[in-house]
Amino acid sequence: MAWFTFLISGTLLAATPLLIAALGEVIVEKSGVLNLSIEGMMSVGAVVAFIVVLYSGSHWLALVAGGMAALALSVIFAFVVLLALGNQVVSGLAVGLFGIGVAGLVGKPYENMTVAPMQRIDVPLLSDIPVLGPGLFHHPLPVYLAPLLAVLLWWMLKYSKVGLVLRAVGESPESANAVGYNVVGVRFLAIIFGGFLAGVAGAFICIASSTLWADGMIAGRGWIVIALVMFAMWRVERVIIGAYLFGAASIGELLVQSAGISVPSQLMTSIPYIVTIVAVSILSMDGKRVRLNAPVSLGRVYLGTH
Repeated sequence: MAWFTFLISGTLLAATPLLIAALGEVIVEKSGVLNLSIEGMMSVGAVVAFIVVLYSGSHWLALVAGGMAALALSVIFAFVVLLALGNQVVSGLAVGLFGIGVAGLVGKPYENMTVAPMQRIDVPLLSDIPVLGPGLFHHPLPVYLAPLLAVLLWWMLKYSKVGLVLRAVGESPESANAVGYNVVGVRFLAIIFGGFLAGVAGAFICIASSTLWADGMIAGRGWIVIALVMFAMWRVERVIIGAYLFGAASIGELLVQSAGISVPSQLMTSIPYIVTIVAVSILSMDGKRVRLNAPVSLGRVYLGTH
């Protein structure tokens, strides 16, 4: 049953950064802003985290540093779309490409260097369960914290005043402004929160999963995150399920190789993206359902303060 343990363990490791970044993107899109720069933010977070671990040896400091680096990039995006009134799609693509370029430039001297992986924690008693124990309960702490964050954000969106304000801004910014809420301020906070989580997600990939830096190592995960949010219909509980499904798909190559099956590696590497295309295509067939669940003002420039 070693392959089953490997499947569970690999799925959790692969799904954790997707879940973290997708939770941030849900918050951003709930506020009415479409952020397509996740790939660049994850890339910046990854390279900064790698450098911090390399010189400090602290993985937790690296996670925070990666998140702050991506947060700085998200401030640029927020300025362009909220104050300069830039088109959200074009601005997101531009900022994302900028982030990828910066990460490649900063990380050039560190290409293919490695660092020690983040410490794994054994959950008392549970990690000793045969087969399931090593797969489920022997991981770095962020693997366990990510679902807890998801539950917290689910509660916040559903039951708290903060969630109510966020959803009001995303549904009708004009009405939210009329009752006294600062639409630009709420959206700004949502964007930098999402940026921070995207940076943490990229950092996790670099220091806990892959433990190396290579240009392009995020490898499209930012786009998978955006597709995952759509696939989940902007609902946190579905984001959790979707993240682990996409995580399982992303380790297909390693699972097939471990089984000794001869399949072209290019085909196996493409599985997560094939799954993404299929999921989004199926979702797009039901346009009415998408429109009912999507924040009404998603992608629209807000002109209320100008």
